[in-house]
Amino acid sequence: MTTALHLEEITPDNFDAAIGLKVRPDQEHLVAPVVKSLAEAYVYPGTAWPRLIVDGDRPVGFLMAFFDIDFAGDGTNNDIRSGLWRLNIAAGEQGRGYGRFAVESVAAEIRRRGGTRLTASWHPGEDGPESFYLGLGFRLTGEMSGDQRVGELEL
Repeated sequence: MTTALHLEEITPDNFDAAIGLKVRPDQEHLVAPVVKSLAEAYVYPGTAWPRLIVDGDRPVGFLMAFFDIDFAGDGTNNDIRSGLWRLNIAAGEQGRGYGRFAVESVAAEIRRRGGTRLTASWHPGEDGPESFYLGLGFRLTGEMSGDQRVGELEL
């Protein structure tokens, strides 16, 4: 990982690079493709925060965060959360700290907005990213979001 690591908004200039990012074939069942995330960002513009992860001038990943959503989805707004919605690190770029950078960047943005916890969810199982998230300090909440485990990181 270099010191030129940064996030970029998705624009017409980097759109093709963003949708061209692919995880390893054995991970495709674990995370939606970037193009689906960008479609969701279009549908939820006040909630979704899609960003390209760039090292120097080389796209290496994609993240999408969410801010201030009714996590329970019951309309009561008793459980408002912010967190990491998607994380796609390109197949040849994994294991270089880009995922950690992505989580730290989302945490910084949540803090900037006044938040104190980062929520993420992931597919359970040996081939899933649970060890990555737990290694960053996430704790399991005991909740499920669909078929995904929910974890939180106190900020």
